[in-house]
Amino acid sequence: MMMDEKGVVLVTGAARRVGAQTARELHRAGWRVVIHHHHSVAAARALADELNAIRPGSAAGLRGDLLDIEGLPALADVACGFWGRLDALVNNASSFHPTPVGAITGQDWDSLVGSNFKAPLFLTQALAPELMARDGCVVNIADIHAERPLAGYALYSASKGALATLTRALAIELAPRVRVNGVAPGPIQWPENDLFDAAERARIVEHTLLRREGHPQDIARTVRFLIEDAPYITGQIIAVDGGRSAHL
Repeated sequence: MMMDEKGVVLVTGAARRVGAQTARELHRAGWRVVIHHHHSVAAARALADELNAIRPGSAAGLRGDLLDIEGLPALADVACGFWGRLDALVNNASSFHPTPVGAITGQDWDSLVGSNFKAPLFLTQALAPELMARDGCVVNIADIHAERPLAGYALYSASKGALATLTRALAIELAPRVRVNGVAPGPIQWPENDLFDAAERARIVEHTLLRREGHPQDIARTVRFLIEDAPYITGQIIAVDGGRSAHL
């Protein structure tokens, strides 16, 4: 298929890590990509330049605070305005940090629930008319700990659980015009901090059936599959975790 047949996809949190790899994968497949970012301005600009060097006029950066719910309709309008359409949305942007019970704060709630649940809901709502007009699709990046909570991360796990439920609910609400699915990563790419030391990382990998870490490309390929090659799949969440969730 030619580029114009693939259409336009918005990937949130696309400047770095899994989001950037997803943007690259979809771009390589012929999509035009809107690279959403918030603080990672330089990384988003570099990624857009990289993709436009491959195919001129095929990538655009979009800066915005997804926690500004009132501003999301305007953000959606800008995303649709780059090429006059939007065919797919990947809700990838996420927050992750520990919240042991007894130390959970209102700021934790705003950050984790806001990024992982509230923003995907309101951004999808803002884009729903355009996606319905295009028979489009939505892919939410959930987490295997949505179903099997991670100790010490109660609020993170709950927020991703809410996103998993939202995925199925939106599949019902937006049917039959828009498909809504999710991807639940396992140990794909470690946080860029010291939350998991070498021993803990080794323990997690050992508990994974394939006995190895995954790669952001594993998530990116699954997102592409759900967007391009799954016309009869909706309301589903695919675990991409090397089998870790099979025996958590």
